Amino acid sequence: MAEKLSPGPRARATGTASVVLRPARRTDIDSIVSIERSSFGDPWSPASFRSLIDNPHVFFAVATDDEAVLGYVVAWFVVDEAEVANLAVVPPSRKRRIGAMLLDAALDAARRRRIGSVFLEVRDSNAGARALYASRGFVEIGRRRGYYRKPVEDAVVMRRTLTDPPQ
Repeated sequence: MAEKLSPGPRARATGTASVVLRPARRTDIDSIVSIERSSFGDPWSPASFRSLIDNPHVFFAVATDDEAVLGYVVAWFVVDEAEVANLAVVPPSRKRRIGAMLLDAALDAARRRRIGSVFLEVRDSNAGARALYASRGFVEIGRRRGYYRKPVEDAVVMRRTLTDPPQ
């Protein structure tokens, strides 16, 4: 089941008028895995991504230009809560608001499903991602000590209550 993506004023990447968001496809998996491996020390497997494509409880979208997949987001929905499980952008395309576009799309999908709270985990040292999440109203609610393995590092647990406006 393909999740509908809402284009809007936030769906613009800096300096890239042709970036579009769409549901992930099986043909995107190799590109997604490449981005995953360049972004995370303990990457998900291709099979993990393939298993998400047709899951009705998952929002799995990519940002693309005319030539390539530039980034992706995975969020899952359980009853009235959601988790942004993974979000990454290919290194040369970072700092162009593509991550913000993907996160906004996941939050929009959660709102459409009447989700009350969205959670995520982020490396303590990932200042750029933490700033993005804070800009969308996520607040730190806890830590998972030694959660990440390569390298070992704490995860900062963040939550956004969707009934609250962004801070």
